[in-house]
Amino acid sequence: MPTSIRLPAEIEDRLDALAARTGRTKAYYIREAIEEHLDDLEDLYQAEQAVRRLRNGESRTYTLEEVGRELGLDD
Repeated sequence: MPTSIRLPAEIEDRLDALAARTGRTKAYYIREAIEEHLDDLEDLYQAEQAVRRLRNGESRTYTLEEVGRELGLDD
């Protein structure tokens, strides 16, 4: 599905120059940049949600000892 975005002139100029130097399309580089950073953005969102849940008392953390006991890893 096509998506359109508006870019600042400086970014557009840089993309134009890169595409011209490499023979690839601007769409290629836009897609590459999104794919490269999408995992990071998703991870950041999940981390922010985890912190929110902790602060709101909706979840908690566990010590290594607690996890070991729960999993039966005590010696």
